[in-house]
Amino acid sequence: MKVVVNYDLCESNAVCMGIAPEVFEVRDDDFLYVLDEHPPESMRPKVEEAVRQCPKQAISIEED
Repeated sequence: MKVVVNYDLCESNAVCMGIAPEVFEVRDDDFLYVLDEHPPESMRPKVEEAVRQCPKQAISIEED
């Protein structure tokens, strides 16, 4: 799986970081960073939850 963020929609509100801090990080510059674009399959439930909980629907999963 590949984590994709639409940065035009993203507001860096850190909801995703709260769910999957191994994958997402909002830094002091108030920008979202994807720490692991290809997280292991074991992370799928957390990443899917981050996709569902994103207030702006800026996160998606693409299958490799």
